[in-house]
Amino acid sequence: MSIRLPAAVTAAVLSLAVSGCSSSNLLDDVVTSSVGPTSHTASDRECLARAMFFESHRSSREGLVAVGSVVMNRVKSEEYPDTICGVVAQKKQFAPGVMTRKMNSKALPDVMAAADAVLKGERHPKVGNAKFFHTAGLKFPYKNMHYVLVAGGNAFYEKRSRGQRIRSQSQLAAEGRVENKAAPQVAEAPAPASQPQVAEAQASAPQSEALSFNAPTPTPRPDSIGALIKKEEQSASAE
Repeated sequence: MSIRLPAAVTAAVLSLAVSGCSSSNLLDDVVTSSVGPTSHTASDRECLARAMFFESHRSSREGLVAVGSVVMNRVKSEEYPDTICGVVAQKKQFAPGVMTRKMNSKALPDVMAAADAVLKGERHPKVGNAKFFHTAGLKFPYKNMHYVLVAGGNAFYEKRSRGQRIRSQSQLAAEGRVENKAAPQVAEAPAPASQPQVAEAQASAPQSEALSFNAPTPTPRPDSIGALIKKEEQSASAE
C-alpha cells in the first residue's frame, strides 16, 4: 500500500536529504552548520585566511573552519572589533606576525577556499558561540573554561559563569568531540616563567587572554591539506 505525503512534508524531507549530502567530505563525521553570507572586502578575506592559515596548524579543513568560526563569533560580539581585520589584528590575540608573515604553501588555495566558505556562511557546528582556543593538550587552572571541540591542533572553549556546567578536555575526548575521533594527549603544561601561579579561588580565564600559546602541540592526523603542507615542510628541512 502506498502512502501519499502532503507536498509540504515531501519538500521538507527532500530539503533535509540535500543538506545532509552537501557537507564537505573533508570534515570527517561532522555536519557543517551555516548562517547568512557576510559582506566583506578583499582585505577582510585575506585577514580571515591569515588567521586560519597560521592558527589552525593547517592540519585539516575542520581545524581551518573552526578557527574561522571563532573569528566570526568575535566580529559579531560587542566585546571585540566589528570587522574581520580588526579582530585578527588585535594585539596578543592571534599568532605573532599573523598580519605580516608570508603565506607560502601549495595548500594556500585550499585555505582560501575554506575562508571563502566561512564568509559564505559555513560554520563548525561544535564551535557554537565559542570565542577562544589554545593549543590542544595544555591545561590551565581557570575554572570557567568550557571546552566544545578539539580540531586542527587547537582546543576551542567558551568562558562560562559560576554555576554553569563546565566540560574539561578529558571529558571532551570521552564524548568524542575531537577531530577524527582521535583523543589528543592531554598533559600538564608548566606555567610560563613570566606568569605567576593563579590561585584556584581566583581562577578565571582573563578576557584579554591570547588565543595562541607557544608550546609543543600534539600532532593531529592530517587530511589532504595537512598532508600536503607536511610534505612541503619535510622537503624544506631536507634542503
